[in-house]
Amino acid sequence: MTELIPQPGSVAAGSGEVRLTKRSQLYAGDATEGVGNWLRTVLQQATGLPLHEGRELDDACDDGIGLQLDPALGPEEYRLVSDSNGVFIEGGSAAGVFWGAQTLRQLLGPDTYRRAPLDRDRTWAVPHLTIQDSPRFRWRGLMLDVARHFMPKEGVLRYLDLMAAHKLNVFHFHLTDDQGWRVQIKRYPKLTEIGSWRARTKFGHRASPLWDDKPHGGYYTQDDIREIVAYAAERHITVVPEIDVPGHSQAAIAAYPELGNTDVIDTTSLSVWDTWGINPNVLAPTDNTLRFYEGVFEELLDLFPSEFIHVGGDECPKDQWKRSPAAQARIEELGLADEDELQSWFIGHFDKWLSARGRRLVGWDEILEGGLADGAVVSSWRGYEGGIAAARAGHDVVMCPEQHVYLDWRQAPGEDEPVPIAHVRTLEDVYRFEPVPERLTEAEARHVLGAQANVWTEVMEDHARVDYQTFPRLAAFAEVAWSALPAPAERDFADFERRMAAHCPRLDALGVAYRPPTGPLPWQRRPGVLGRPKDGPPPNA
Repeated sequence: MTELIPQPGSVAAGSGEVRLTKRSQLYAGDATEGVGNWLRTVLQQATGLPLHEGRELDDACDDGIGLQLDPALGPEEYRLVSDSNGVFIEGGSAAGVFWGAQTLRQLLGPDTYRRAPLDRDRTWAVPHLTIQDSPRFRWRGLMLDVARHFMPKEGVLRYLDLMAAHKLNVFHFHLTDDQGWRVQIKRYPKLTEIGSWRARTKFGHRASPLWDDKPHGGYYTQDDIREIVAYAAERHITVVPEIDVPGHSQAAIAAYPELGNTDVIDTTSLSVWDTWGINPNVLAPTDNTLRFYEGVFEELLDLFPSEFIHVGGDECPKDQWKRSPAAQARIEELGLADEDELQSWFIGHFDKWLSARGRRLVGWDEILEGGLADGAVVSSWRGYEGGIAAARAGHDVVMCPEQHVYLDWRQAPGEDEPVPIAHVRTLEDVYRFEPVPERLTEAEARHVLGAQANVWTEVMEDHARVDYQTFPRLAAFAEVAWSALPAPAERDFADFERRMAAHCPRLDALGVAYRPPTGPLPWQRRPGVLGRPKDGPPPNA
């Protein structure tokens, strides 16, 4: 059972195995107690073994498990040794020990991902081996869009478990958009009373004639958010919230019409948007809007301890600002050249506001337009160019180019592919994604914090559709973000496919409705639901 994903740094095989038994104990040393509690819980559920708490490291000898820190290791680095003395996992921090525990779970077999034992008399064994492993990047992210289609809290917790199983450690939580506002803000109750529900929903691509005519929505209470953040922290995952400004904001304007460009349109007539695309209704660049969103972020900072706060900044049409006397007066007042610089000023305001509170702003690569906000981190989504420009200017970058890691894009050609969007991006395409462009110097490349896969949910109406689009490609992405792989053309995809064949039973045990290698199952198809397929390879950017 050494078909591991992500591929570890080194594996040295031994001869023999450690068998876990009813007398096996689990010892967790100082600062690893949380990992020990997690590991004991999941293994007890799956195996039925008691795994009593060991009080000394020697208690883990022969047939037990020992966890402890080794300060000589890197923060997320771990060493797993299985030999005649038992199974020992050492990490440079609790996070490193946790990633080693995830590897141990894979070594024990797919049934360790179940929530109840299938056979209480079976043998649970770990082969003798030594694994030395550490991640390539500090930011190994998954962005989940819960604004277009709401995912209830239980689904979010499930995705945190799936991330942890793949050694991903940043959950980018896309909480607001034109189609819904998903987080409770107590000082502005209409954001969820009005902004979290839409009357109907476009079914398929925006060109589709089909509609789902029942209301859709939902939101997370502040206690829900606290639970999600705490659950993620137990799994050494950082939650980075996103509140989108100044575009993608119709849900907020529907709730509080004064946030929009009232001198151009009747904002009181707007409702939460029920279709997809780039929306022309954007926030007004007024002091009132700034104070409103400062209030939003004040509550958000109490909920999310993350160093990083994402403010969107993408796809902000400037037509209303061009026609708005108030926006034009602000441009003149600030001595700005145009509407692009007005957006840069808007984002820069929150960059300074967040920095003053010890946080760092993250934005999509449009925040480069009109001047890059000081201290901002760029999520490079339209290709590599934004990330290259940001890194060369000394700004940190998260690489998430749509041409490689947008998991809403279709996985194969053919009419059976459900709601096909954009170009084909196969499992192999994702596996050959390289987060660091060759054009960056060594010093510039150090600004690449890591990579992120993005799951936009316009055409994903439930968790089964999210599963289908996300897996198995997220497993390939996880290996790209964790493992020290060769150059894309030199990567051994055949070996990855071999290991993926062993990984699919783990996904089965977890109940993941992934896309089978042979294509969609009959109930995964969406015949007659219009998509937007594009032919040929995506343009490099």
